[in-house]
Parts: sequence; structure tokens; C-alpha cells
Amino acid sequence: MTPMSTSTALDTDEDGKEVDQKVYRGMIGSLLYLTATRPDIQFAVGLCARFQASPRQSHRTAVKRILRYVKFTPKFGIWYSADSSLSLLGFSDSDHARCRLDRKSTSGICQFLGTSLVSWSSRKQSSVATSTCEAEYVATASCCSQILWMLATLRDYGLTYGRIPILCDSSSAISVAKNPVLHSRTKHIDVRYHFLRDNYEKGIIDIVKVASENQVADILTKPLDLETFNRLRGELGVVGEGVDKALIKGEIEGLKCIESGLSSWL
Repeated sequence: MTPMSTSTALDTDEDGKEVDQKVYRGMIGSLLYLTATRPDIQFAVGLCARFQASPRQSHRTAVKRILRYVKFTPKFGIWYSADSSLSLLGFSDSDHARCRLDRKSTSGICQFLGTSLVSWSSRKQSSVATSTCEAEYVATASCCSQILWMLATLRDYGLTYGRIPILCDSSSAISVAKNPVLHSRTKHIDVRYHFLRDNYEKGIIDIVKVASENQVADILTKPLDLETFNRLRGELGVVGEGVDKALIKGEIEGLKCIESGLSSWL
């Protein structure tokens, strides 16, 4: 099973039956604690957390599904390989205008050291994106911000890096980031996000096109079907106790291709 059905579309549901706010918030709090080691439930928990002010029966039903999923996968967690390298890599994705309340988009970002997942986030964007390109651009800027913080920490340990690749599946967002000219398609984007372009020009990060089916951060932006969810969960490195690690190595082999030149992702 998955944490959330692909047919789920939560809103305020003002006509729905009210549920105990204290109990609902308690369930959300427990699940938020779990997201520290379970990125596979990050999106679903974040979505349900938006309705804590006035929870309804439909919201509680969605939360109970997440709890059933956790009960079904009690020994799942992030697997860290002993032979993983320290190369830094980021993924960024967005789901344009999915929120039914205000039509804001959701950013999903994750960062790897070698093939080991070390940071992730699923968060509603602070402004309404007028296009898929803008939503992807904002998500990539968020990923860049996290990459810069991680770079500063890693350099304190004496590590050095060239350009850090951020994988994005939007050709238009990549074009905007690499184009030094502001034109009609981008002049409305909040200036605070254009530090992405600045860091690209400084040679700190690179923005690389990745096929949509290989976009690992997709699991952090929307509900997925069972097959896609299980595949991306494995690529994040979230596995169960006793799972054949050779199989997991095969699932995340694509990440190693990035370390050796990104050739298989282009």
C-alpha cells in the first residue's frame, strides 16, 4: 500500500463532520516525528498537517491511512551503504498548483551524499506560481539553498567540491536559470529566487536535466501509484529490515551513474 491514494484531493471540507482537534493534532505530531527517518511519508503528512486548525472526517481518514501504512512497514528506514562516496547531489521537483485552497505549488527536494540520502523536504511554496516553469524554478532555488548550507558544513571538514549537480526535469526552468537575461516569462518571479542563477554563474552549482521517470523528488510532491511509489522509495534508500541489500543496490544504481558523469540520465 501507499501512504496516500492518488485519488485523494483534500480541502477544507467545510460541510464535513468535525473531529476532535486535539486528537488530530496528536496524530499529526507523532507522524511528523517519524518523518525524521521516513521520507516516504513526508508529503502525505505535510498535506494532512495543513488542516489542523479545523480537521474534518475526511482529513482524519487520510491520516489513518498513513498510520496503516506505517503499521504495514514498521521496520522500514533509510539504508546507508558503507561504501558510499561523499559526492554531493540534489534533486528538485514541484507539483504545480495542486493545493485546492490557494492553488500554491508543492516543492519536493532531496540531497544525497553519494547514494545516501541525507536531507529532504516537502513544502508548499509561499507564493502562487503562474506556470509549471516558475514552480520548478522556485523548487530548484530551494534545493540550491540547502546545497549551499551543506557545502559550507562539508568544507569545514576539509572536503572540496566542483559544481554540485541539481537534477530537475523541467527544461524551461533550466533554461531560465542558465539565461542571464530577464524576459517576460520570468520578470514576475520574486527576486529572492534568482540567487539560483547567481550561483550557477559563479560555478557553485549546475542544473542538469533528468528524465521525469528518474526524478526521485517526485515522491515528495504528490500521491503516486503503488508501482512508482515503491520504485522511488527504493531509490531514496528507504528499505525494510532483512531486505536483500543487493536488490537495493540495483534500485539506486542510477545514482552512481551520476557520480560517474550523469551520462545515463541525460
